[in-house]
Amino acid sequence: MTKIRNFCIIAHIDHGKSTLADRLLEYTKTVSEKDLQAQVLDSMDLEKERGITIKSHAIQMNYLFNGEEYTLNLIDTPGHVDFSYEVSRSIAACEGALLIVDATQGIQAQTISNLYMAIEHDLEIIPVMNKMDMDSAMPEEVEDQIVDLLGCKREEIIRASGKTGMGVEQILEAIVNVIPAPVGDPDAPLQCLIFDSVFNSFRGIIAYFKIANGTIRKDDLVKFVATGKEYEADEIGILKLNMVPVPELKAGNVGYIISGIKSSKEVKVGDTITHVKQPCDKAISGFEEVKPMVFAGVYPIDAEDFEDLRSSIEKLQLNDASLTFEPESSVALGFGFRCGFLGMLHMEIIQERLDREFDMNVITTVPNVSYKVYTKKDELIEVHNPSGLPDFMSIERIEEPYIRASIITRTDYIGQIMTLCLDKRGELIKQDYISGNRMELIFDLPLGEIVFDFYDRLKSISKGYASFDYHTNGYRPSKLIKLDILLNGEPVDALSSLIHFDNAVSLGRRMCEKLKELIPRQQFDIAIQAAIGAKIIARETIKAVRKDVTAKCYGGDISRKRKLLEKQKKGKKRMKQIGSVEVPQKAFLAVLKLD
Repeated sequence: MTKIRNFCIIAHIDHGKSTLADRLLEYTKTVSEKDLQAQVLDSMDLEKERGITIKSHAIQMNYLFNGEEYTLNLIDTPGHVDFSYEVSRSIAACEGALLIVDATQGIQAQTISNLYMAIEHDLEIIPVMNKMDMDSAMPEEVEDQIVDLLGCKREEIIRASGKTGMGVEQILEAIVNVIPAPVGDPDAPLQCLIFDSVFNSFRGIIAYFKIANGTIRKDDLVKFVATGKEYEADEIGILKLNMVPVPELKAGNVGYIISGIKSSKEVKVGDTITHVKQPCDKAISGFEEVKPMVFAGVYPIDAEDFEDLRSSIEKLQLNDASLTFEPESSVALGFGFRCGFLGMLHMEIIQERLDREFDMNVITTVPNVSYKVYTKKDELIEVHNPSGLPDFMSIERIEEPYIRASIITRTDYIGQIMTLCLDKRGELIKQDYISGNRMELIFDLPLGEIVFDFYDRLKSISKGYASFDYHTNGYRPSKLIKLDILLNGEPVDALSSLIHFDNAVSLGRRMCEKLKELIPRQQFDIAIQAAIGAKIIARETIKAVRKDVTAKCYGGDISRKRKLLEKQKKGKKRMKQIGSVEVPQKAFLAVLKLD
């Protein structure tokens, strides 16, 4: 066990984690030259296209140091705030972390929040300054920031470059010297923590685990503590670029188990594996339950695909434990699921993965957050979508979730960022100078306001220099109302939203204008209205496609024309009673993107 090191790589988005991981794999000859490509560990096409890491990836390397061979288990983690749950799970399976900071950008919000997560788990931190080969690198300035943040010595910071391979050897030496070996007793009863799982259509569910105590061998009879189910370990092994089966794994190691599990409900991330004959006394304390931030309805375009959609989402949930879902139904869209996501990017990625990996065409409704509604009888109702609101007369007050947001940016953009946050009903808690021309702003913001376009607008205002991180900060009473969209007097429940009273009129007007552009014209007039309760606050009309019935009348008496027009009018009226208005999918999406 003294020759094992488990560590993960944490950093802000785009600070070069995956590129540096490539260099470590190349240097330790874990990946042969013919398999070497950029971002080796990012296995999904989606990750390669967008250049972001979505899943954390585990891989084992062998490293020869001072004539002894060490086993290094590396987990590369995502940097985006929407995938921070992946990071927290990876940290639980490690004893140390490489904290990577971009020498051209310095410390950013996600760097700080990932670092605090690692410190809470008592990990050893190795600071690495990446992208030293860039002309715009500011090594002295960034070193000052790292020293301020970590309280380490300057000489402990490793200067590296994922592109040229500079500093890779020092990083590997630091991993062996600084990060402690895992503790655990190979002879004690078996205790393994499941930190990830994937679905394979041929082998069933493959669970990745870290062994805290004990030894696991092939064909052992094992038990999953949370579900109480027992299985035979058909295959255990270690994670190289591909899976490598081994006969046994001892405490401190990271590996995978295949036991022919078919149902996704039987594997829970954070569960403990133990032996059936000699079980451990207690399960390892798993991870905190994930709290979804954004809720949206996901419906199949074809109602017959409902069961397929359920199994697709279950398989996705295996691979992405932060996705939560429950069945719901809607008047306009039929049966579907109410899904909880960690943010808008997470929602977009899940939608894309449903399409690519499972070939599911889905409609996603307007995303919203969960509200607490107190009725006059002192009942508390949790509302995830506007159609679940009780009658307005019986509501005492509505409370909405708030977040404490930390924004780190250059001083040049402070004014515009403050305006943006105040427009979103934020309140400034404090502002601090971090160093030179960099500032941290702390705001309290309603979560419902930042769900849609806040992050995109923050990036465009600051030309990409602002970094944003947040955590939940309780609920507060708020003046919220339900905004309904009516088509020919019929409410479309998929387009209704809960919104603050001050923004309702302007949003209602914008939604009506947008829908007018997107809904195709029919043979009859379509009235698009925005309403709060019974009060209409905005209206647009899509004019009917008309045939000129008076074209054949030239000259003659006006009463002939009038008779034809009256006849047409009656036909249109009849058509309006039986005609229905189809709302195209792009109308739902366009409403999400209203600035």
